[in-house]
Amino acid sequence: MTTAQLTSPYQHYVYAYPHKTAYRRLEDRPPLDHLWASEPKDSLSLYLHIPFCEVRCGFCNLFTRIGAPDGLTSAYLDALERQAGAVRDALGDDLRFATAAFGGGTPTFLTAAELERLCDLAELRMGADLRAIPLSVEASPATATADRLAVLADRGATRLSLGVQSFVDSEARAAVRPQRRADVETALSRIRDARIPVLNIDLIYGIDGQTEQTWRHSLDAALAWRPEELYLYPLYVRPLTGLDRRGAGPDPAWDEQRLRLYRAGRDHLLAQGYVQQSMRMFRRADAPAQGADDYACQTDGMIGLGCGARSYTSGLHYSFDYAVGMHEVRAIIDDYVATADFTRAEVGYRIDAQEARRRHLLQSLLQAEGLRTEDYRVRFGSDPADDFGPELQRLAEQGWLADPDSAHLQLTPEGLAHSDAIGPELFSPAVRAAMTAYERK
Repeated sequence: MTTAQLTSPYQHYVYAYPHKTAYRRLEDRPPLDHLWASEPKDSLSLYLHIPFCEVRCGFCNLFTRIGAPDGLTSAYLDALERQAGAVRDALGDDLRFATAAFGGGTPTFLTAAELERLCDLAELRMGADLRAIPLSVEASPATATADRLAVLADRGATRLSLGVQSFVDSEARAAVRPQRRADVETALSRIRDARIPVLNIDLIYGIDGQTEQTWRHSLDAALAWRPEELYLYPLYVRPLTGLDRRGAGPDPAWDEQRLRLYRAGRDHLLAQGYVQQSMRMFRRADAPAQGADDYACQTDGMIGLGCGARSYTSGLHYSFDYAVGMHEVRAIIDDYVATADFTRAEVGYRIDAQEARRRHLLQSLLQAEGLRTEDYRVRFGSDPADDFGPELQRLAEQGWLADPDSAHLQLTPEGLAHSDAIGPELFSPAVRAAMTAYERK
């Protein structure tokens, strides 16, 4: 573990491993029917990606473009339908979806009629019964309109995630998130009126000008709606984003501010009856469950449709090309829309046995529940301490891992606070090298 990783809590948000910057062109372009031939298909996850937003927030480095010229969303849905047909043919008829999600971008950038078509793609083309499985949808305050929400509620949406970030107008402007609190409150009212069972509100800490008082103000404003879930995100300022103005070097004062705000937010939510699921996620104790794989967004058996979506088999993670810069993103979307043949994997990262172990350790350890060593032993035939002993010991020495020799590996509260340093510490040298060599575009 390097000195920087020991001292800075904010290295890398690990929401998927390996990250797309480790993916490369697959020279053999493996056919999808071969990739999925021996994979279990009785509990799949379906993810549909919509790469459009009405604005691009200053902190955003997601694969998305601002706006869409006339006809582009329709052409994109045409391409999505072609891809769905090819993927369904490759998978065959003997399959079952256990969860579904629409993400982006902002899926509710689509009109109500286009959202109907998106749901039809999931149900009629892919065979996902949206009214029978958990369906999560991301939205923004500006696009959470009554007609769109009515479509989602009618088609079975069980969770609506709203990116608010701050209820303080000046902080929203500082994060290049042009919105007014009054409009946010109106959107939240519409969501509650739509009776979608789970409301998630995203908030960000570490914004310029934010104080413990204004952070508490945003937390209390969110809590007034009694959301079933709250995500608390540290602000990151990444290359090619609107806020990309900080120097690349360490910023201990900003690190300490974010840690201080995180701890204050965590403690406040725990006192209000929320249960911590990970560094970022807090769930109201009485909230309805969303399925067996509530938080395991990295599990195998992921079917991703859309130009920014990943798909996961046990031996290969694959997607389309990845970029952050506006011109490159537009070019990738245009290429996707023009694609006729979706029968092969084009870009990806092959997962060998050791990477599979790392991924399982990461996705388990970064959850508050942690990792039961017996489950790991049953799956891989070895102990985590045998495979990752030095890494686990270093985490314990930092006070971040409760007991590296126990039958249940769990991060301490401070370990959870340092999740964004722990995750990168567990990256393999090969993944780290691929990410470093990636030419950001």
